Amino acid sequence: MRISELSAKSGVALPTIKYYLREGLLHQGEQTAATRAEYDDSHLRRLRLIRALLEVGRLPVASIKKIIEAVEDESLPLHQMLGTAHWALGPTVEPEPGEDWQLARAEVDRLVTGQGWTIHPEAPTRDELAQTLVKMRQLGLSGDLTPYVEVARKLVSEVEMDAIRLDGPRDAAVEALVLGTVLYGRALDTLRRMAQESESAHRHGGS
Repeated sequence: MRISELSAKSGVALPTIKYYLREGLLHQGEQTAATRAEYDDSHLRRLRLIRALLEVGRLPVASIKKIIEAVEDESLPLHQMLGTAHWALGPTVEPEPGEDWQLARAEVDRLVTGQGWTIHPEAPTRDELAQTLVKMRQLGLSGDLTPYVEVARKLVSEVEMDAIRLDGPRDAAVEALVLGTVLYGRALDTLRRMAQESESAHRHGGS
């Protein structure tokens, strides 16, 4: 298909597609003439991935480039490719000075070990969870995450990972991971707030 057809089928504006091509986010089409190239379904898949990363993941172009590079590196194992997207989705957390941070970080490490989880020692999720624990303690909230750990484990092992097709195109797998992580996470948070409202009504006589 020509680039105008690619734009029509993907819903991505032509100038935006040309920008993605210039930035290396979208691979070049097959050159059929000096001023003409042909595009195929792989370009449609890549555009879906880019849109997912931009619009759902809210990632900057620099992070998207790293993920695209991981997708295109066929020598990179699937786990590492998906991990590149995982690491990019979370916020950047700087370790905080002081004993509170050290205690929280050590607690996170014990949690990971206790669950038998395989988490990279430098995974940003370790610092992200430690920061959350610090804030919880500062605000007088319980830092017992045991019920949440069990829910997260069951959701991921019994539902979410099965939704990611690992026998198809690599960019489709990353797209599924990003959409699932962000959108199901958003849905879970909304469901919790709905359940809280309902439980409050039952306990406190709301109407």
